This record gives sequence, C-alpha cells and structure tokens, in this order.
Amino acid sequence: MTTPALLPLSGRRIPTLSPGASSFPHHRATLRLSEKFILLLILSAFITLCFGAFFFLPDNSKHKRFDLGLEDVLIPHIDSPKEGKHGSGQVIIHGQGGHDENRHREEEESLRDKIRADHERALQEAKEKLRKSREELQAEIQTEKTKVIEDLKKKDMGPKPLPPVPMPKVVGVSDGEPPELDVKEKRDKIREMMKHAWDSYRQYGWGHNELKPLAKKGHSTNIFGNSQLGASIVDALDTLYIMGLHEEFKDGQEWIEQNLDFSVNAEVSVFEVNIRFIGGLLAAYYLSGQEVFKVKAVQLAEKLIPAFNTPTGIPWAMVNLKSGVGRNWGWASAGSSILAEFGTLHMEFVHLTYLTGNPVYYQKVMHIRKLLAKMDRPNGLYPNYLNPRTGRWGQHHTSLGGLGDSFYEYLLKAWLMSDKTDSEARKTYDDAIEAIERHLIRKSNGGLTFIGEWKNGHLERKMGHLACFAGGMFALGADGSPDDKAGHYLQLGAEIAHTCHESYDRTVLKLGPEAFKFDSGLEAVAVRQNEKYYILRPEVIETYWYMWRFTHDPKYRQWGWEAAQAIDKYCRVSGGFSGVKDVYSSSPTYDDVQQSFFLAETLKYLYLLFSSDDLMPLESWVFNTEAHPLPVLHLGNITLPGSEPAHR
Repeated sequence: MTTPALLPLSGRRIPTLSPGASSFPHHRATLRLSEKFILLLILSAFITLCFGAFFFLPDNSKHKRFDLGLEDVLIPHIDSPKEGKHGSGQVIIHGQGGHDENRHREEEESLRDKIRADHERALQEAKEKLRKSREELQAEIQTEKTKVIEDLKKKDMGPKPLPPVPMPKVVGVSDGEPPELDVKEKRDKIREMMKHAWDSYRQYGWGHNELKPLAKKGHSTNIFGNSQLGASIVDALDTLYIMGLHEEFKDGQEWIEQNLDFSVNAEVSVFEVNIRFIGGLLAAYYLSGQEVFKVKAVQLAEKLIPAFNTPTGIPWAMVNLKSGVGRNWGWASAGSSILAEFGTLHMEFVHLTYLTGNPVYYQKVMHIRKLLAKMDRPNGLYPNYLNPRTGRWGQHHTSLGGLGDSFYEYLLKAWLMSDKTDSEARKTYDDAIEAIERHLIRKSNGGLTFIGEWKNGHLERKMGHLACFAGGMFALGADGSPDDKAGHYLQLGAEIAHTCHESYDRTVLKLGPEAFKFDSGLEAVAVRQNEKYYILRPEVIETYWYMWRFTHDPKYRQWGWEAAQAIDKYCRVSGGFSGVKDVYSSSPTYDDVQQSFFLAETLKYLYLLFSSDDLMPLESWVFNTEAHPLPVLHLGNITLPGSEPAHR
C-alpha cells in the first residue's frame, strides 16, 4: 500500500512577523468593551436560546408528532381486496387531515404544559447545583461516572456463552517422568531453564509481549502492533502446564482474565497472532478445561475475520484489530500474501468451528484450499507469493524454509487432526512433497542431504534453520505415505536431522546459524554475517524430538542435550535468555531478546525429548507450528458445520 504524499510546508504558509511586532491588530484596544458586560450578553443570549428551544421543540424522545398542517394517514384501499405491503389492506393517502381539530389543539396545549414543567424543573435543579460546594459537585460527578461504567458492564456482560460440545478425549497431559535417572535429571534441568525464563519475564516484562533480558524491560515487535498483549504469557501457558508449573500457570491465567483485551487499535500479523494467541489459548483450554481461554480465543478470532475481505478470499498479512482494515507487508512480492501465512490457519480455525458451531472459520480455510487446488503450479511447486487481489502467483520462489514451511506442515497435520479422514489434505501434502523432493532436495559433495530454495527455475544451495523442522515432518508423515514409502520418508527425516545437527556442530558455540550453504567447498556453514545469528529457534530440537519418538535412537537425546547445554551456557543471562549474533565467535554479543517462541517451542520440545512417550502421545495430539498441542478430533459421525461429511 502506498503512502499518500505529504503536502509541502509551503502549501500552508504562516505569516511571519518582524521582531518586536505584536501578532494582534493595534486597534483592538480602542474597540474593547467591558469583559463583564460581554459575558452577561453571551449568558443572557444562551439562556434565551435554551428557553426557546425547550418551549417550541417537540419532545422527540417520546416520538410524538403535532404537525399543525395536514398529515399522512392510512385509509382502507377501496379498489383491491388484497393486502398491500403494509400487511393490512391499507394504503397511504397524502394530504388528507384525519384528526379532529379540537383534539389536536388540546394535545398541543398539553404538550406545551409538559415542556414548561420540564423547563421549570431543570431551572430548579440548576439553582440547587449552584448552591453546592466544589467538593459536593466533584463527588456527584464521580458517582455519575461510576454509574455509567456499571451500566456499561451490565449492558456488555461479555460474549454469548458458547454452545456445549463434547470435549475431545484428553490424555497424557501430565507426568511423563522417564524411568532412567540421568534422563530425569536432564528433564529437571530443562524445567529449571523454563522457570528462569518465566520468572525473569514475570519480574521485568510482565504484560509486555516479550522480554529484553539484558536491559531487563519489556520488548515488542511489529508483528504484535503497538499494544501490550502479553504474547509470552499466552505462548508459555501450555508449556507451564505440561511441566507441572501450576502456580505459574495460574498467574498467567489471572493476567489473561483481567488484562487481555483485543479491542485495541493495533495492526497485527494474522499469521503470528493465530499461531501464538489462538493456538496458545486453545491449547490452554484443552489442557486445563478453563473456559476463559476458549472465550478469549473466539474473541480474537472474530477480530481476524475481516482480514479475509479480499477479492479472492486470500487474507491480508496484517489486520487492525479495531478497524478491521487489512494490508500486506510492503516487502512482499507485488503486494502478495505469503504462502506460509495464509496456509497456516487450518488447524486453529477447524477447532474454532468445532467449539463455536460457527461454520465461518472452517469455510474460510477450506476456500483457501479449494482456490489453491484450481491454480497451476510451476513444476508442481507452490510459489511463496500469491496476490490476494488478482489470485495470481507473485515471484516464483519456493521454499520449505521461511515463507513456505508451515503451509506443508498444516496439510499433513490437517489429515492427522481429522483422525486421518481428511484424505484431500493428505493427497495435497503427498503431491507437494513429491515435487519438493524432485526439485529442492539434494545431497552435498560431503554426503549431507539438504533442502534448497527454488528461485525462478534455479536451485539455491542454501538451507535455513527454519527448514530444519522438515525432518520431523517427514517422520510424522511417513505412516500413510503412498506406494509403501514410509521407510523412505523416515530415512529422509533422519538425514535432515543429521544435516541440521552438523550445522550446530560446526560452530564454536554448538548452536546453529540462521542459514547455511552447500557450495564452494563449504557445507552446513553460514557465509554471510547476517546469517550467523541464533535467536533461540526450536526447529532443530523439534526434529530431534519427532525422530526420538519414531525411532528411539539415543543419539537424538544426546544431540538435544548438547543444544540445551549450549543454550544454557551461551544464551543464559541474569534476566532470562537472549539470542546471540554470531555462533562462530567465542565471545558473542547478545541481541537482547527473549523470544516468546523460546518458551512455547524450544523448551517444550526439549522437555518432551527427555520425557516418556505417554506425555502428549502423538496418537491423541497434533502440535501446531508454535508447538501448541491440539487434540485429534475423533468426530465419528459428527460433521463440522459448513463441511461435507468426511470419507476415509
């Protein structure tokens, strides 16, 4: 969206004055009258005007009418026996007096008497007010303000209660203590790291979206607009619950009940607010059963719906929570929406329809799926950019990292969350992964499997940290793969996990860079300075956890512990945890941000890695892209409002 050009300053020229000159005309003093006299004149004119208005104007609040002329009346329609649009066989005839003149005059006189009485009473009340002291008047004003506030509260007692729906079977939400003593000690250490991160935020950044752990104050980014929405609280809730930190969970719940308000003038990222807030609130609701989380999730979802008001139904990237006005990121190709943003709403929106009975959420995400299914895809690949006005692809850039990643993840997880009944989602996922494997996945000279980025027909041999989640995705989607390729995709997941571990192992800090290359003799190493940072990202640890769950190969726990130790050693500060700017430096500088996803994802995946498999079993839970667990919907014969019956 272009910014309107500002008018030049010369267009609004201000007259200049010579030094010492008065800004007022010198002849003003000669025409000056007594200020008291002028005040009295104005006051008397005002009283006269008010009196006249009270006397002559009708009492509109009662909707009475006393026109002195003729008025419209209803008379029976003589020509037609049928009822007209007024429903009584009558029609309007203009210009025929229908009232008795004497009765009309009596009504008018009675109304004037009432107006006089009201006027006298108002004057008497005004005199009484003037006799009161300043303190009494202030007390009365405060009483009236309190009354107005109470009336507003009574008027708006919150949203209508949501319809009761059967709670999905919730299993494995606590404990999960491993039998091995050394594993238990590692899990306890992760729990202690979570407590340090939370306590620091609680002390220095409470209510802010994130924390600056070195400056020891709140922090926010443009994805949350200019408001304090407590993103770290909402993002951390389910992690606290799973770890058994129930006092901390209760503190977070109280803040949400008393302070979380979405009727603010803030422009937010639809994608980020969906995965962090709606996902976090829904997960907290399913884990704890506390109704407030469901209510808040629905309140926010209603604020996001205007983002879909585009010619194609592809939502804007950002929406103002108050006005509902949407727009796209200025940097996106030709004003496009982003694949990973509009393609990462399905899980949360299906649950919203399930919980509310409102089909609009389900319909919005299914419309996106159907629109994409009709479009041509270059080489079978989905470009990262789609224009919401024209419905055409933008720049032909395809990635399994940033801008594309979670679109593919949500295709698979839509199938899993539907109890494997959403076969359309599974087929779309399988076709997309086949094209990605054909065009994006390669082996380096050193034998490392990596996922490159497709740009206008050319493969860039660079992989982002964000793309490391795909190892876990391939393992998660192995069961149910076409053509008996389950073993192949589990192996592919293991190869991606190995490559991403190498990106960590080849740094000084044993923490992975933001992106790493596979050319010019360098493999799994960042080249550019602006790709050497680590901002507490979870994707590599996420893949370790999925690979552990599906293989129980002890190396995944070992690799996870290496990462946990490195985070605790190099990212921990007295005020929390901070990202670092160069993982190849032995004395790195901090970026001074404790990301909310560190509490939501990184620490949760580490904790689960060192827990037994009966904590959050994958048969019952599907994790959204912010690691918020949502239960599998075993719908059976139940059909979501607005949906077609599912077929296996």
